[in-house]
Amino acid sequence: MARKFKSGDWVKLKGKTLAPKMEVLKYVPKRDSIFGLTDNDSYLECIWYKNGERISEVFHQNRLIKMIETGGLYKT
Repeated sequence: MARKFKSGDWVKLKGKTLAPKMEVLKYVPKRDSIFGLTDNDSYLECIWYKNGERISEVFHQNRLIKMIETGGLYKT
């Protein structure tokens, strides 16, 4: 599967109006437990901040959409 995002892109979860704005860190390899295959091009590690705490999670690229507005994880 082709990569849809690159490091530094701003994304959010599809279909979630209150989803946080997240920054893409990198693609991470994910191993399929049934077939034993490793997928290097579909899963992204994303970060966002909530109440000053950095949160990191891995998402499939098809669950994310790219945001037009960029930058600004921090509130001023």
